[in-house]
Amino acid sequence: MGFRLPSMSRREGEGAARGFDVVPMRRRHLRAVVAIEQAIFPSPWSASLYLSELGQGSTRAYFVARCDGVVIGYAGLMLAVGEGHVTTIGVSQPWQRRGVGRMLLTKVARAAIERGAEALTLEVRVSNTGAQSLYHEFGFAPAGIRKNYYAEVHEDAIIMWAHGVQSAQYAERLDSIEKRLRPGSSPWVGGGGPP
Repeated sequence: MGFRLPSMSRREGEGAARGFDVVPMRRRHLRAVVAIEQAIFPSPWSASLYLSELGQGSTRAYFVARCDGVVIGYAGLMLAVGEGHVTTIGVSQPWQRRGVGRMLLTKVARAAIERGAEALTLEVRVSNTGAQSLYHEFGFAPAGIRKNYYAEVHEDAIIMWAHGVQSAQYAERLDSIEKRLRPGSSPWVGGGGPP
């Protein structure tokens, strides 16, 4: 199974979409998650793959973002030997650049820390500079290249790591990101959904 993060043509906007929450992923969310997968990835994961991931609760953590009960994004984490690997993160296209991905990544990072991870890692497309900027906010730095990692589009991946996630400084980083995501701090002032 390959782990991947979506292509974001632009960096997510500052602040959060109003009126969404992040909760643990459940079976009832999978139809919506897979629909988002199919819309944003060239090789989407299947519902059965997600079911398998959800069945490994001791080493996995998956979340969905919802607005008015509708799934608008999701993210996942695999834990192994003190490391948290961000397995996937996806946001429905109308909700991209509204803080949803940022909030999901915050939730995943906090889950990894709570479970004892000392570092976080992920892969991102070499061409996906918008996503790389987002990950830099979370302390991720490039550490290597995986050749042809995204075989379906013939593109290499940058391996990124965030170390020292158990530190007070990293907790302050997450607190600062969350503060910007609070309702009222966003320049977008739509009601319960994007304009």
